[in-house]
Amino acid sequence: MKYVKANTVLPQSLLSEIQKYIQGETIYIPKVASNYRKWGTKSGGRKRLDDRNHSIKHAFQQGVTLEELASSHYLSIESVKKIVYSK
Repeated sequence: MKYVKANTVLPQSLLSEIQKYIQGETIYIPKVASNYRKWGTKSGGRKRLDDRNHSIKHAFQQGVTLEELASSHYLSIESVKKIVYSK
């Protein structure tokens, strides 16, 4: 996250109003909900995990054991259980 000086992006009237509540502190202003993206959507990480989990579920349905799946995907058996038994 990069910092932006408020006096370079906000109008003076708004800056004066904010200064009534906080001065000289760092404040986080969240994105508008419609602009928010879930984790990994930009980098593709979410898709890779979804593809991996789909592959694990499919293999389990084909008879591959939890132990084999855990070993081949470098996951704990508990993690594999969470994947294969999730909806």
